[in-house]
This record gives sequence, structure tokens and C-alpha cells, in this order.
Amino acid sequence: MNVHAAPKKTNGYGISVEPLAGKIAIYRDDVLLAESTDAKVMYETRLPPTIYVPREDICVDLSSETALQTFCPFKGTATYHDISLPGETLASSVWAYEDALPESKAIQGCIGFLPNAYTRIDLGDNHLRAPDDGNISGPLIDWLMRGASTATTPETFTKALAEKMLEHGIAIQRLSILVWSLHPLIAGKHYIWEKDEGEILTHAPTYEIHDHPAFINSPLRHVSNGLGGVRQRLNEDNPQNSFPIIEDLRAKGATDYVAMPLPFSDGRTNVLTLTCDHPDGFTTENLGLVFECSSVIARYYEVFMQRENAQVLLETYVGKRTGARVLGGEIRRGDGDEIDAAIMFCDLRNSTSLEEKLGRHDYIQVLNAFFETVSGIVHDNDGEVLKFIGDAVLAVFPASGENASTARKNAQRSAIQIVETLGELRKGGTDVHCDCSIGVAYGRVTYGNVGSQERLDFTVIGQAANIAARLGEFGKTKGHRIVVSEDIEPACSNALPLGAVELHNVSKPVVSFALRTEADEILDR
Repeated sequence: MNVHAAPKKTNGYGISVEPLAGKIAIYRDDVLLAESTDAKVMYETRLPPTIYVPREDICVDLSSETALQTFCPFKGTATYHDISLPGETLASSVWAYEDALPESKAIQGCIGFLPNAYTRIDLGDNHLRAPDDGNISGPLIDWLMRGASTATTPETFTKALAEKMLEHGIAIQRLSILVWSLHPLIAGKHYIWEKDEGEILTHAPTYEIHDHPAFINSPLRHVSNGLGGVRQRLNEDNPQNSFPIIEDLRAKGATDYVAMPLPFSDGRTNVLTLTCDHPDGFTTENLGLVFECSSVIARYYEVFMQRENAQVLLETYVGKRTGARVLGGEIRRGDGDEIDAAIMFCDLRNSTSLEEKLGRHDYIQVLNAFFETVSGIVHDNDGEVLKFIGDAVLAVFPASGENASTARKNAQRSAIQIVETLGELRKGGTDVHCDCSIGVAYGRVTYGNVGSQERLDFTVIGQAANIAARLGEFGKTKGHRIVVSEDIEPACSNALPLGAVELHNVSKPVVSFALRTEADEILDR
């Protein structure tokens, strides 16, 4: 007869507080730190037993609250104090839960000691038992260990995370994740799952969020600023830690709310929030499980955000097409392609006198507005800004396949639109006159990495790039805002022939043409 052993019982996260009998004493070497006949011990899953002593039984001086705070979803927010001893100060070495959550009311206001604060504890006749951690497992942990890595986006991960929590028996009505990002315009991403909605709602707030009343008066700001977490029963009259969103959630039938830190490895504090719709709220096992898993959950979002940040930063600093090539693995010196392209070099005129006239701060604003105008028009015409060089813009319009005329037309159209847009800005009556000089050439260039072994630049190298820059300089001396090479001229109408012109550092004269626009008369006034 085969006998099968019974499966090991799976225990959930647990927490209990028990009184200690008689007198206990806590020492640091020969210094008595605390002595009490009313001490308690907390047994908590994954943690060693912790002794708590009433504040009145502390025998040394404690400082006022330090800046350090930590959060536990079933104990609350812990505040810390220094211990002052003769000849030394033990920084943030004791803590207290001044407003403990219901599961831990027995230790409210009591003092706990960090292990490095004391050298021995005299327990008298008490004996501390070893915690029975058991095995915390189930659908959520199984998924985090085996299936979560198949999620390719933060939205799919968030949806699956919420569904696995429900499958595990955690009665969530709403789940949200706020993660901060590195983006010139977007402060972060806020992913929201609601049980009655089929899709994840994603918000991408700008940096103005930090001044918005809805954020200032929210648990998200509270947790992000390192002030600990938030736990509030929504079916009880508990005004503390109350935020406007709490009332909105209560109106939707929520009974319990938790906002807890979701720390990244670089020290940034993001936020995980859970809303419960069970009549009794979250159980200790519910929150203990999520708290245990929070560091793993954070790493998944950190990977998502690092990938997104890398893409955004590359697109911000080197352009969308170039950023995609770098992310695609073209990161070694010499990596690149030979392509046919129209190259445009657009230079801000009179920048030195503008800076002297306006001052550095206002000049930078004008320069940014100039770059914004040029970049927007280039992008709208399927070009890419490769870089800003001082007060100039280098842009490329790659030819697709054999269709060279499209690249020429896009570059020519961009040059005219830039001049005309600056002319329209001039009509606004401002004393700040943004003017430009543009050179455009077409030819075969190398599009890829150049530089040192440790510092690379993704750019275009070739005669067309050099000629475009020199044509722009030539135009300044002759009063032409747009000068193009004969390779571009077929895409132009009413081009003014300039003949073969001598250009600096170009060995042979370049047959060139000047383009006039409707804005030239306005700009020349």
C-alpha cells in the first residue's frame, strides 16, 4: 500500500503582539537603555521577534523626531529618534508607531530598538519563540516567479498583477502604480486598474503635477515625498490621513485603502495603491503578501521605466530615427550606413548681438523658441534633427529607396517654411527679431557613429554636410536666407541662379541657387 504524506500547510503572512511577564531590561554595554514590567513582543512573518517598551520606561534621552520615516501596511508609519549617550549619539536608532493601525494598536506609542542600538536584553523568565514563517505561495507568487516576465508593457503587467491578486483572494477594487520617469516633458506614468473596466487607464502627467492641488492633497505626494505610507479604513469615521480621493473611493463602495512606497534601486520612491471592496477590508495576510512582493513588483516596473527612459533620452538627445538605431545595437565606433540624403544647416543670424541686447536668460528663451520652430518643421516634413551646434541646427532628410526627389522636396519645403514662420513671428510686433541663414545640399553621406572609444557621436559625415554648412555661411554674406546646391534645385521653383560659388574648405566651386520666400520682404524691413 502506497502512503502519501499530507501536503505541507501553506501559511499566510502573520503578525501578533504578546505581553512579556515580569521585568525586562535593555542595555548598551553597561548603560541601561530601558527597564519595564509592561513590555511586549511582536512576532511577524520574516522578521525576528521585536521587543516594544512603553515610552515612560525609557532610561535615556531621546531626540525629537528625525527625518526618517518607514511604513508598514498593518503597523502604520514609524517615526524615529536619536539616542543621546555620554560621548555618542545613536542616529535614528529607535522608532515608534504614534498612530498604529488596528492590527498593531497594542504597540502604539511604544519604543522599539534597532539591533545595533543595544548589546544585550535581559528577558528575565521570558523565552522568545522562533517564528513559524511557513511558506507564502499561491497564484500571485507563482506568477511573479514564472509568468510575469512574459508581460511586454507596463499596462499588460499591471492588468495581470491585479488579476493575480484577485485570484489569490485579495479583494481589490482598484490598483494604481505611479512611477516617476526621466523625460523632458512628462513627470511620470500613472497606471490605474479598476475591476469594472476592461483596460488599463494610463496618465502621463507633466511636471506641473507637483503644483496641482489634486496631487498636493493626495496620498501619492505623501508617499513620494518619503512621508511613509497611508492606510485608512473607508467604512470607519477616521479623519486622519484623509485625502480628497478617499471620499471619492468611499462613494464607489470601497472599504479600505492603502498607499505604500514602491522603491526603485536608485532611491526614487514610487507609489503602489490598493483599494478594497470587501466589507471587512484587507486582511493582514492580504497586505503582508503584497508587502512581501512589493520589492519584486518594483523591479518589474523599474525595468519597464529604464527601457522607456533609455528610448526617450536617446530620442531627446539624438532624434527618433537615430535613437532607434542606437537601441537596435549600433553602438560601436564605425557602425553606420552610407545613405543618400538632403542635409540642411540652419543658423540663427545675429546671435551675438541678440545675446548682448537681451542678456543671457532672455537670449536662451529666444534660442529655444528658434530651435522649437526649426525642429517642428523638420519633423513635419519627415526629416530629423541630428543635433544643435551652438545656435545652429543640423538636420537630415534621408532618401527612401530610389526616391531622391522626396528628400529634396522635404528639405526645400522645410527651409521655406522656417523662413516664413519666422517672418510671421516678426509680424507680432516683438523687438526680438529671429532671423536665420539656411544651406541645403544633397549627396551620399555616412550616417553612424564617430568619435573616441568612450565618447561617440551619431551624425552624418560627407561632402553634402560640409557644403550645406558653407552654403549657409555664403548666404549670410550675400543677403540670401536660403541657398541650395544644384542637387536640390530640381525640387525648387523660382530659384535664383548664383552660378558656381567658391566655398570655404570646399575644393571645387559649387553651382548654387538662392530661394526667395513670401516672408523675405517682411524680414528685410
